[in-house]
Amino acid sequence: MARKEQTMKSIFTNGILKQNPTFVQFLGMCPTLAVTKTVSSALGMGAGVIFVLVLSNLVISLIRNYVPKEVRIPMFIVVIASLVTILEMFMELYVNDLYVTLGTFLSLIVVNCLILGRAEAFASKNGPLKSMMDGLGMAIGFTLGITLIAFFRELLGAGSITIWGDLSLQILPEAYQISILVKSAGAFLVFGILVSQINKIKMRNELKEVA
Repeated sequence: MARKEQTMKSIFTNGILKQNPTFVQFLGMCPTLAVTKTVSSALGMGAGVIFVLVLSNLVISLIRNYVPKEVRIPMFIVVIASLVTILEMFMELYVNDLYVTLGTFLSLIVVNCLILGRAEAFASKNGPLKSMMDGLGMAIGFTLGITLIAFFRELLGAGSITIWGDLSLQILPEAYQISILVKSAGAFLVFGILVSQINKIKMRNELKEVA
């Protein structure tokens, strides 16, 4: 029993730490750079990815033995597209402001290489519980990644943190704001700095382990 729990733990933490989709695998870069202008939009996209990735992994794991290899990828896309459609309908009805903010990037979840990649690499080869745990870990890792980027972009670029809709906290005065960070180029800049710092920490930890 303990061994099974440890295995589940390693599957879950793998997507958050060792194989983080944003900072390690560089997957789903389109929404990473496009929807990280505010913390609220990053969290909204993250919630959508969690919903789609966990459920798509579950469904694909359940049907994997009944789908011919020749139509495996098209079937995966059908499953993912169906879940994205449900997500869009829900968000349009209940959180319309967020739905409008995310725009076409919500629909692009269908072709997000993170979701299709986990379907092919993990869910199609493992049972439902492990597949759900893998999807949850990867989706949370993705959400943490884009939220971290959005936090620094919004805080240093606009001097505020948007909590929900128009509700925001003004933290830095205009004199201390770096306006380029809320522009498209700012996404690349913040992303590059965060990746370099994360790699620096990883290398330092590896050197400590060797020593």
